[in-house]
Amino acid sequence: MNLQGRVSLSVGWITLFLMGTDLFVVSPLLPFISEAYNVSSAMTGWMVTVFAVTYAIVAPFFGWASDKNGRGIFITFGLLLFSFSNILTAFSPSFTWLIISRILAGLSVAAITPLIYAIIGDIAPSTRRGTWLSIVVSGHLTALWAGAPVGTLLEHFLGWRSVFVVMAIIGTVLAVVNFKTWKYVPKSDFTRNLLEGNLLRILGSVSVTTIWAISMYALYVYLGAALYSENSFSSSEIALAVTFYGIGAVLGSLISGQFTDRFGAMKISKATLIFLTVILVCLGIFFSSGDWIYFFLFIWALVGYAGFTSYQARLAVEYPKERGIVMAWNNTALYIGITIGSMIGGYVISNWGYPFLPYVCSIAAIISFVLGTQKVQDTKEESAFPADR
Repeated sequence: MNLQGRVSLSVGWITLFLMGTDLFVVSPLLPFISEAYNVSSAMTGWMVTVFAVTYAIVAPFFGWASDKNGRGIFITFGLLLFSFSNILTAFSPSFTWLIISRILAGLSVAAITPLIYAIIGDIAPSTRRGTWLSIVVSGHLTALWAGAPVGTLLEHFLGWRSVFVVMAIIGTVLAVVNFKTWKYVPKSDFTRNLLEGNLLRILGSVSVTTIWAISMYALYVYLGAALYSENSFSSSEIALAVTFYGIGAVLGSLISGQFTDRFGAMKISKATLIFLTVILVCLGIFFSSGDWIYFFLFIWALVGYAGFTSYQARLAVEYPKERGIVMAWNNTALYIGITIGSMIGGYVISNWGYPFLPYVCSIAAIISFVLGTQKVQDTKEESAFPADR
């Protein structure tokens, strides 16, 4: 890998780490925000909801526009808007303005996250695309167990508003860095309407991600409550369990990249979904088996996110000319799956209890596997950095 490749991966990793921190840090800050604006916890939860809905709706537009006009300019715009929205979050004069700030944050991240995936897919050597994508995905996942706790620690010393101020400052610096990094990347050869005849096929492909997200998040959203209810875990034990899960997710993503480049994205994405089904069944059986739960949470995340990373690499190969919009739709599919998963998880808990959740998730994993067996096309593409071969 040459210097330009290392710089690109480093910038992509740091940028996605910041985006992940912005996403994951809000939840632990909600009690403090609720107190500051004198609103209920349920009301502050709308900060997360409006962010996710805005992201899901807007991301495909940025994907389409970046395929047509180049990705770097939209990533830079997204980071500048990200900084503005976080400053507005920090100093919102009312709860209404706070919600508006999170809508703008969702808009900004929709212009950044999927386009980072797409541009890395553009410039990666064809024989290393899985590894490159796995590296930048690990930046987003590292925020789950590193970025969010750091933000919570910052709140303890300087208050919750300081968290958003710091992210705004870093976002501004990264806007400059990203602009300089991606301005050398050539635009795609956009000579036709990329959506013509392809949209239904794209939606069919990304539906695999929606069902995968259900298999992961129908349980993960309620993991803390389930561990407390079924295992009588303390807050520190729940935190340790989430840490095992987070580390498994990062390692799964990184390992998946190596295996994807060696054996092919199609084989690895299918294999991980089969293993995911088995692991979820085991998780259901051993959920209340004491310390074994840490091991199974680690393996669950490792296998699950290995599947996500390999499937992103597969989409990057199978849709080389529509990579921006496909990555955007895939991220929209992810957020839709998270939303549906949380709804299914709530229904299962209300009617059958926490122990049934892993088994319901395993059914979703099987469906995702079946949907993912259809191959789009065989496509090979050269890297934008041929010297990396």
